[in-house]
Amino acid sequence: MTGPAPGVAAAIEGELRLLDPRVRASAALLDQVLHPDYREVDSTGRHWDRDTIIDLLVSGVAPGPGRLTASRMNGIHLADELVHVTFDTEARNRRAHRSSLWRLTRAGWLLYYHQATPFEATPSDAAPSEVSSGAPAAPGPPTGRPSG
Repeated sequence: MTGPAPGVAAAIEGELRLLDPRVRASAALLDQVLHPDYREVDSTGRHWDRDTIIDLLVSGVAPGPGRLTASRMNGIHLADELVHVTFDTEARNRRAHRSSLWRLTRAGWLLYYHQATPFEATPSDAAPSEVSSGAPAAPGPPTGRPSG
């Protein structure tokens, strides 16, 4: 069985990097992952731009979500230079469906857009495989991720 296409694998790897508290606390590392035109809509409906997210994450001002767990991560190529990644997260009993667009640039695959939608768990939401940051997440927007 073959693995995901290279663009999908790169986008998923990027999402996992964004769960790493060291990446989230470093403007230089976030700069390597976020597209210059990055935008997001967090789980509260608030809109964020790239500079604001980086400033908020590295400042330590916003409360972090604690341990952040991701599950059901999937990706698909929408075009040669565009990958769509979907997954769910949970932190402190708050859950969100997440959707990200990754664009291929000269610098590699960069996160271009992210949206989070809160949801209540149901029995069908049980996910057999989960990915965890393994440590408390660094401070960030309301859900503590550079995609709230």
